Order: sequence, then C-alpha cells, then structure tokens
Amino acid sequence: MNKILYFSITLIGSLFAFNQSFASTQSTLCFEDSCPNGAPSSNLIADHHIFILSANINTLFADWVAYKVESQNLDGPSRSRYWKKDPLLPSGYTLEPDDYKDAHATEGYDRGHQAPLAAFSNTEYWSETNYLSNITPQKSELNQGPWNQLESKVRDLARKHGSLYVITGTLYQSPMPALPNAQYNHEVPSAYWKVILLDHDNTLETASFIMPQTAKRSDSYCSYTSDINNVQAETKLSLFPSTPSVIKPTSLLSEFGC
Repeated sequence: MNKILYFSITLIGSLFAFNQSFASTQSTLCFEDSCPNGAPSSNLIADHHIFILSANINTLFADWVAYKVESQNLDGPSRSRYWKKDPLLPSGYTLEPDDYKDAHATEGYDRGHQAPLAAFSNTEYWSETNYLSNITPQKSELNQGPWNQLESKVRDLARKHGSLYVITGTLYQSPMPALPNAQYNHEVPSAYWKVILLDHDNTLETASFIMPQTAKRSDSYCSYTSDINNVQAETKLSLFPSTPSVIKPTSLLSEFGC
C-alpha cells in the first residue's frame, strides 16, 4: 500500500478514536449515567454494549472499565475465550493476540479480564469481554486466586440484589516485566483496583479493593480491602462524579464477608 495512503487511513482512524476521548462519557453502564473522570485527556473511550473503558494510549491498557452486573446476564452457557483486538481502537493503541505469545511461560501472566466474561455469559454480547482492550497481563496467582474469588462474590451479590455497578482498573506503582513478544511499547500494571456500588433503597453503599500483582492464590480478597477515597487518591479519578458526597465508603464490605 502507498505509504501516504496508509498514513492517511491510520490518521483518520486515530482521530476518530481520539475524538471519542472528548465525548461525554455518559453511559447507562455507569451509575447515574456518569462515568469516571480525571483520566488523561489523550485516553480513548471505547463504549461497548456491556462495558465502557478508558484506554490509555501510553500504557496500552485501560485506566478504568465500568460495567453493570445484572442477575439476568449471569449463569449462561460455557463461553470460549477467543481473543480479539478491540474494533473501536486503532492499531497501536491496544494490544493484539500475538502480543501475548509466551507471556505465561516467560512471566507467569494470564490474560486477565477487567470486565469478567462470567458476568455476561447470558448475553449475546459476551464475546466483547474478549477484546484485548479489556485484558491485561495479570499474574496467575492473582487472576486465579483472590481476584477471581472477588468477581465470583460480586456475581453472588448481583443474584441477591438484582444488580451492582462496578468500576475496575489498573495502577502503576512499581515496574513490572513487559510482555516478551509484544510489538508495541507498553507498561504492565503492578496492581488492580475494583470498586463496587450498590444503590439499595436510595442508600449508596460501596466496597473497594486494591490487589497487587504479588498477591498469592491462597490469599483472601478481604486481605486487600480499601475504600473509595483511597482508590480515588491512588488513581486520581473521580469514580462516581454524580454521586453525592454522603456515599458510604465501606458499608458494603460486610456483604463480602470482610
């Protein structure tokens, strides 16, 4: 392909996605249709049917992913993990399947979902969770241990209450080994956070967790409790911009058994 034509096509695609970063991040997937703010202005917004995320063009991973866990979307048939590049993001702004080659054998990384597949197994859009914009290199001990247990408990509470709002994302507090065969420069997260919000009888309750990549499979997720104020300080994000300041920062933790 002519280099000038290729550059033009790439630029148009990039500008299309770049313009999304300035669009309103109102979404029914976020509480009161108001998604987090405070991420870098260069981030790209990818708004899918079952989650919305803010893709960081420097790390190549999402700073935050927001989704709603609803009881009717749970307990579907077994679904497969077919990894795909996010169609809403231009090449070079997110990783692609081959970038994860030998990641587990070399560094012990799983392809860790931020919006989990199991939360959407009963929807027609379940495969969107396999977009690599929604994936990060997550240590197996963490991904298959306390992180997985936490996601399972969120689903249990969605069955109990009907629905929950969740925002999850990445932290970069210390250097991590890069993916050995990635074609693009990237930065692997050193920790992950998750904030769960329940609107229960007009009372807003939250539970928050921060888990490092050094977590062990045998760890309890309760070992990594935090609160929304701490998460917002660490991420420099306003997670629920439309939420009144009277939100209870740790009141939901008891339902997690913590």
